[in-house]
Amino acid sequence: MRTFTAIVERDSDTSLYVGYVPGFPGAHSQGETLDELHENLREVIEMLLEDEQVVFSTEFIGTQQIVVG
Repeated sequence: MRTFTAIVERDSDTSLYVGYVPGFPGAHSQGETLDELHENLREVIEMLLEDEQVVFSTEFIGTQQIVVG
């Protein structure tokens, strides 16, 4: 089993949850609920991992909050 970290945002125009895995080209999806997004991302990742030539371009480290002003 492998674990991937997804960044999740909510689109204010569509109210959809949008998620992507940093450094994993093509690993992105959307859903009306967080559960639907989770399932959609899992399916996309499984499909992408079937390709034996998957190349990860970056390694996810974390997030930072930046205070301005």
